Amino acid sequence: MRSGRSIHILTLATALCAANALAQQIVLTEPPTPLLPATLGKLTRGAQGDSGDGLGKLDAAGLTAQDKAVLTEDGLKRFAKSDYSQNSEHGTITVFQFRDASGAISAFDYFRKSVGPLKIGDETAQGPANDIVFRSGLNVVRESFNPHSEEVTAANSELITHLPKALGTSGIAPLLPTLLPQKNLDAGSVKYALGPAGYAAMNGVLPADSMGFDKSGETVTAKYRGGGTLTLALYPTPAIAGERERAAQSALQQASVRREGPLVIIATGTWPVGSAQKIVDGIHLRVDASFDRPMPLEFHTEIRKTYTLFQSIAIFCGLGAVASIVLALFFGGGRALIRVMQGKPAYTEPEFLHIDLRGRPHQIRTGPPSGPEA
Repeated sequence: MRSGRSIHILTLATALCAANALAQQIVLTEPPTPLLPATLGKLTRGAQGDSGDGLGKLDAAGLTAQDKAVLTEDGLKRFAKSDYSQNSEHGTITVFQFRDASGAISAFDYFRKSVGPLKIGDETAQGPANDIVFRSGLNVVRESFNPHSEEVTAANSELITHLPKALGTSGIAPLLPTLLPQKNLDAGSVKYALGPAGYAAMNGVLPADSMGFDKSGETVTAKYRGGGTLTLALYPTPAIAGERERAAQSALQQASVRREGPLVIIATGTWPVGSAQKIVDGIHLRVDASFDRPMPLEFHTEIRKTYTLFQSIAIFCGLGAVASIVLALFFGGGRALIRVMQGKPAYTEPEFLHIDLRGRPHQIRTGPPSGPEA
C-alpha cells in the first residue's frame, strides 16, 4: 500500500515539473498596434488593406523590385496600406516602419523627388506619381490624395500621433548628413544611403559595389550650386576607410579624396579652381560626448583632489595618535598592574637605577643604598 502511494506521489511530482517547464516555455506577447487606424479625423478606412512584417505582401503595396531592395537594406520592419475616404475625398495611405531613424531617413531620401509644398512631420517632399511623402521618426508615409484638402491635413496630424515612437538609441539621427558644409548646398539633392541598391538608385558617383556597404558603410551625396558633387562615406574603423579611400582614388583620377579617421571625403565634378580641395580639407569628423551630470572644471577637480589628500592624511595621523595612546595605556598599565600584584611599587625599579661603571665588582643591592658610598 505504501509502495502504491509513493508511485502516485512520484507521478504527481513529475506532472507538476512538466507543467512548470511548459509554463516557462509559453511567452505571451501583445501584438503591435496597427500602423493605420480605422478612422483618421473625418476620413474612414475602407477595406482593411494590406500589411505585413518586413517584405511580407509588399507586392500588394505597388512597389517595384528596386523599391523592395532599397527598403530591405534600410531595415524595413513592417508596413501597412489602406484606402481612406470622406464623401468625395478618396485616397490611399501607406506607412513603412523601420528599425531606426537612419533607415527611415534613407528611405525618405529614396522616395523624395522634389521639395514638397507642405510641412508634415519631420520632413516632407513630393514623391513618385505626385504622392506626398513625409517622415515622422521611424516611419515614412506615402499618400496619394488629390487634392490635398483640410480633412487630409487633419488626418495627417492625427496619424503622426498614432505612429510608433522611437525608443532609446533607435531615434538618433545619423551623423553623416550633418557634416555637409551648408554654403551653396542644394538641400534637395542630399541623398543618404545605407546600401548599394539605394546608393545606385540615388545616383551615386562611384560604383555601388566599391563603397564598402558590406562592411557597415554609410554614405551621403549632395550637389553644390556653382560646383560639383560631394560624397561622404563613414565606416566602423579607419582601416576599412583606408581601403575605400584607395579604391576611390583608383576609380576617380580627377577627384579630390581625403580620409580623416573612419571618414572618407570625395569631391567630384566641375568645381571652381581650388574649391574642391578647399571643401574637402574643411570637413572634419566631430566627436561628441555626453554625460548624465555636469562635468566639473579642471581647477575644481584639482582642488577636490588636494582636499581629499589632506583629509586622508589628517585622518591617518589622528588614528595613529589614538592607537599610540591606547597601546601606551595597555602596556604601561599592564606592567604596573603586574608589579602591584607582585608586591612591588608600581612606578620604581631600584635595581635598574644604579649602574657602577668604576671597574670594581659590586654586589647588586636590592634595598636602598647606605654608608659612605651613598
